[in-house]
Amino acid sequence: MNKYLKYIFLFFFLIFFQILILNNIEISGYINPYFYIIFILILPIETPKWLLLISGFLLGFGIDIFSNTLGLNAFATVLVSFMRPVIINLLINKNDLENIKIPGIKSFRFLTFFIYSLILILIHNFTLFYFDSMKINEFFQTFTKALSSSVITLVLVILSDFLFSKRY
Repeated sequence: MNKYLKYIFLFFFLIFFQILILNNIEISGYINPYFYIIFILILPIETPKWLLLISGFLLGFGIDIFSNTLGLNAFATVLVSFMRPVIINLLINKNDLENIKIPGIKSFRFLTFFIYSLILILIHNFTLFYFDSMKINEFFQTFTKALSSSVITLVLVILSDFLFSKRY
């Protein structure tokens, strides 16, 4: 039960942290970190797919309610939740996967966790930014925003995993 309470607390903490702090940070008009995606990244491996999708939807919907983004975050996080098992199966050997409980640097190793996080963050940010823009003439500007925000988000995810790696 304690494990579930920890994830419920983390869920609400990340929504409020994103809304109150990170949504107010915009560097050079291009960079906006979307750190809340770490919730999907670090859910236990054995999380059922249906719960993963519902968690992704509720997380994104929580951000959408306070950001007035009309379902963009919900769509992007559900897509990441859907793609997460596919990416894990591509990157991790099935024999090794049986011994891993929670994705992280210590359990996946640094390079694998880096690639795993990078792919899912890129999927999230490119989906979010391109569906928000929907303009062909802003293709490269949107690309730059999505890529730069992905880099900052990835740095935050890696740093937080180093700082809070006691969970293994």
